[in-house]
Amino acid sequence: MAAPPYWKQATRELAARDAVLKRLIARHRGFALMSRGDAFCTLARAIVGQQISVKAAQSIWDRLLAELAAVTPGSIACASAPLLKSCGLSGKKVEYLQDIARRFASGALDAGRWHALDDEALVGELVGIKGVGRWTAEMFLIFYMARPDVLPLDDIGLQRAISLHYNRGRPLSVPGMRRIARPWAPWRSVATWYLWRSLDPMPVEY
Repeated sequence: MAAPPYWKQATRELAARDAVLKRLIARHRGFALMSRGDAFCTLARAIVGQQISVKAAQSIWDRLLAELAAVTPGSIACASAPLLKSCGLSGKKVEYLQDIARRFASGALDAGRWHALDDEALVGELVGIKGVGRWTAEMFLIFYMARPDVLPLDDIGLQRAISLHYNRGRPLSVPGMRRIARPWAPWRSVATWYLWRSLDPMPVEY
């Protein structure tokens, strides 16, 4: 796995524009966003991670791997709901994962076609899938598509990091966060990744 080709340029430009990001980029030198290169797994991991901590999501994923040997459209589609629930998934998440697995297995979802879509068009297409909201779609854009300018303002970690570094720990409104993030364009995915690192030094990979 290699860092996106734009990463060095993005870090140079962000460090020149923003003192907070300059410090974070220097602190985490040598790390970068990595994609697993698997569209189904990225979507599945994002669904598993909805509304729970990164640590809890990884624990559930590890249990899925232990039970299924590999998380693929076929293994998820064929697994029983009780087995998937025993790994820590809610009934709704089991339903969402199995629906997406069947769509991938049948060819109804074709990730190859998504590369031609711009960010908002792709988000619009993804949120039409059962269980995929805007946050999940944005995680897919960042971690599978490696799109450089995604700003997932619904992400609790990003909200916490912006509040901590730019507003002395006090909550900020969405317009306030958007205003702070304006100078980060067109590298808002990269800025987000470094702000996540300020809360958890271990890189997250979906």
